[in-house]
Amino acid sequence: MKGHSDNTAMASEYHRESFTESELGALDRFFTNTTGPVFGLTNLPEVVKGALFARYSRSPKSLRRLFIDEFYNSPDVGIEAIAGQMDDEDSGVRLERAEELFQRVFTEFGDDSVAQLGGVHLACEQASNVLTKVLEWGRIAAYLEQSTRYMFYDRRLGDRFRYHTPAEVAAAGRGGSYRAELDALFEAYGALTEQLTRYYETLYPQQSGDTNFIYRSTIRSKVCDDLRGLLPAATISNVGIYATGQSYEMLLLRMRASRLIEVREYSDLMLVELRKLIPAFLRRVDIPDRGGEWSEYLAQTSAAVEELASSLDIPSEPRPDVTLVEFDPEAELKIAAAALYSVTDVPDDVLLAYVRGLPASKLQHLFGTYIGKRSNRRHRPGRALERSGYRFDILCDYGIFRDLQRHRMMTLEWQTLGTNHGYVTPDGINDVGAVDVWEAAMERAAAHHGSLTDLVGPRIAQYAVPLAFRVRFFMQLNAREAFHLLELRTAEGGHAGYRRVCQEMHRLIGEEAGHHLIADAMQYVDHTTYGLGRLESERRAAARRAAAGVADPTD
Repeated sequence: MKGHSDNTAMASEYHRESFTESELGALDRFFTNTTGPVFGLTNLPEVVKGALFARYSRSPKSLRRLFIDEFYNSPDVGIEAIAGQMDDEDSGVRLERAEELFQRVFTEFGDDSVAQLGGVHLACEQASNVLTKVLEWGRIAAYLEQSTRYMFYDRRLGDRFRYHTPAEVAAAGRGGSYRAELDALFEAYGALTEQLTRYYETLYPQQSGDTNFIYRSTIRSKVCDDLRGLLPAATISNVGIYATGQSYEMLLLRMRASRLIEVREYSDLMLVELRKLIPAFLRRVDIPDRGGEWSEYLAQTSAAVEELASSLDIPSEPRPDVTLVEFDPEAELKIAAAALYSVTDVPDDVLLAYVRGLPASKLQHLFGTYIGKRSNRRHRPGRALERSGYRFDILCDYGIFRDLQRHRMMTLEWQTLGTNHGYVTPDGINDVGAVDVWEAAMERAAAHHGSLTDLVGPRIAQYAVPLAFRVRFFMQLNAREAFHLLELRTAEGGHAGYRRVCQEMHRLIGEEAGHHLIADAMQYVDHTTYGLGRLESERRAAARRAAAGVADPTD
């Protein structure tokens, strides 16, 4: 609660800073409390917060005292000078003067890290599935993307289906035929929706106790999971992003280096809106000798490597869909040694030598003690598991790749989507006798992709490829991230496709790498096969809503 007093009982004693009544009145407008050692900043632009923290890092003063002395009361850079006369109901600060303040503090005290101190929520709508992967590349940001599991895509947006037409295709005079081919994919999607819905309703009748909402949501997810393979990579989506100024700057620099017009144009749209919110954080993006040179470096390097690769005669060979291409034979020993590091005063290499000499039973006991008793998958073991890792080469449909690509803390890169690796056909399509419809759609899409590739190249042609076609990518992750990924993505409610990929990754860690201690500790990896995987999670969500007195959402 905001106010002058702090009624929370604490065993520790904290110094309580003294402020005058007028100072307390000012602080009340911009801080969640005026007495405790922990408090939040409110009613201030992101640039003011960034400037304040930049100065804070080089001052002996508390943040609230610094705010009063150097920001609020200063006639030149103070908050009152920025805000003018503010009444009690107007706690905003005019952005133009706030930007001037940030620039002053940044110039004197700041470096690139200052741009980490202000964040913005940005809605990015009508972005193709090619573009969304670019938007979600950065590690230090938060993303939420519209899911293909909870809405049917046969509903048009305005007078067209929900897909993007690349400017490159239109410029080549193929816009009409491109739209006709993609319309056919969406029409096939719509034609199968009711057929699959009836099939799953018959296969999985509604159980007593399940509300209509729970049942409809579960059936819809199952149908959408089957049908999303018909959606082309051009299918548009909405992405919500929360990121710092620095993260946005890096994202825009990469986007401006892209060879795709959609990506470059979208970066311009983002820059315009971000400059309405945090302009000082993004000044360098389009300055020719700063951001311009940076983006040019990225573009030139990428093009040079691609040209070099095209001149090489690299043989290929058949591989399983999931291949463990690299691992550390001593991973478990190194993790066990790392587990001891913070609780001893012994050098790292000495600990490893000691652990190498332990009998198997003692090593297992040490490893198990570090993992501890986990009551659920969210009880994740510590950073010792980051001591070693795995590199997997994976070939799966693009829809599954979309789901796995969201795990950005690992290193992940993918190849251009094409049709050479074939496509998947969901079991439900076989079960309802629609294989001919599915295969005809895929063959037509492959032919269309081939003609586009000849005309505009593979990067543009990938927009027309349905998500059922397979793409190759690698995932390099440490053992701790493997716990998170494999236990989450094999959960009962997950898509059957990525559950299979992650189940195989888990098997390879245990059997091929021989890391049985690590694999066994991933106790929440689920190898069970389910029918209506979403049903239990929908039931739990309904129980939470009921306990909170909240009605089921409307469709």
